[in-house]
Amino acid sequence: MPTPTSGEFEDTTFESAVGEVEHQFSMMLAAARRSVKTAAVAVHPALQPLGFTVLMTLHRGGECQQGSVAEALQVDKALLSRTVSQLEALGLVVRRTDPSDGRVQLLDLTAEGRARFEGAHTAKRSRLRERLGNWTPAELRNLSDLLHKLNERG
Repeated sequence: MPTPTSGEFEDTTFESAVGEVEHQFSMMLAAARRSVKTAAVAVHPALQPLGFTVLMTLHRGGECQQGSVAEALQVDKALLSRTVSQLEALGLVVRRTDPSDGRVQLLDLTAEGRARFEGAHTAKRSRLRERLGNWTPAELRNLSDLLHKLNERG
């Protein structure tokens, strides 16, 4: 991590600020996990958070290879396969063999999966909008710009 140029921050102030950023990120990640868990249960009471994340991936990207989903989510292929089996059993996802390569499985949302995901995602988004409701557009742009700046270096 780059350190401030001389005179920009006192070391203790900089270190303290970095510590507070780390703390706030930890709190934000915990809240995000709770949010995904709540959304998963809204789709189906037995659905685990990874299942909701698979639905989100398919909703954003459309039909795709199962291996690509595993790679995008950075999860073990066996774990993803079990999750997809659950999603199939719940009628949320369909898995089919890729006609151009019989070794590859393609995943897509069913109409039911799309409808349930969109309902849960709308509620999840509504909660975020509620939390940000008293922020000014300038504050939201500033947060977005800062997060973008942080993500560019990641």
